[in-house]
Amino acid sequence: MKLIYSLEDDKSISDIIYQTLTKTGYKVKCFYDAQTFFKAFNEHKPDMVLLDMMLPDMPGEEVLKILRDDILNNNIHIIVITANRLITDKVKSFDLGADDYIEKPFHLLELISRVSAKFRKEQQKEIVIKNLRINLDTFLVYVDDKKIDLTPKEFQILSYLAKNKGKVVSREDLQKHVWNTDVIIESRTIDMHILNLREKLKIDLIKTVYGVGYIIYE
Repeated sequence: MKLIYSLEDDKSISDIIYQTLTKTGYKVKCFYDAQTFFKAFNEHKPDMVLLDMMLPDMPGEEVLKILRDDILNNNIHIIVITANRLITDKVKSFDLGADDYIEKPFHLLELISRVSAKFRKEQQKEIVIKNLRINLDTFLVYVDDKKIDLTPKEFQILSYLAKNKGKVVSREDLQKHVWNTDVIIESRTIDMHILNLREKLKIDLIKTVYGVGYIIYE
């Protein structure tokens, strides 16, 4: 049974999350402040964290940064839940390593769908293309069995291109699936991530299809 930690200071919302996901078949533990959450987290890590951005003792962004700064937490899904609708805050959350973003107020079916979708993606554990190996379970990347350190965004871009190997992935598709937004992101942001990936991998794998996007060939 998947274990989910909900860090939400609004008890009414926390109760809704608990009841909804428990009935769906997940084990849920609720926390109302960061201190209590981290104490439990350090004793036993969950499979997923539902993170509110407005907490009484620590900004949600700081909680997210602490979690993602530890590579051992890379296989833990983090979904941000917040009433803030600014696109800049969404982008910031994804840049810090969030896997998804849910706006309050949310529909119960949306919550179930977003949570279940993240766990379904675990079914494919590893992608191997030539001398590149991507472990989707541990978020580790290897070239010729040498570990390559990537940022969360670099990993998401590489794994998405790899899952769609042989197909051209447009910039719009990348921003939708990696940044989880339809709002146009500056092209140089994506270009810089691709450039950094190429420099780190040191293999001629990611090809540019000018005017369209990128592709990885088998």
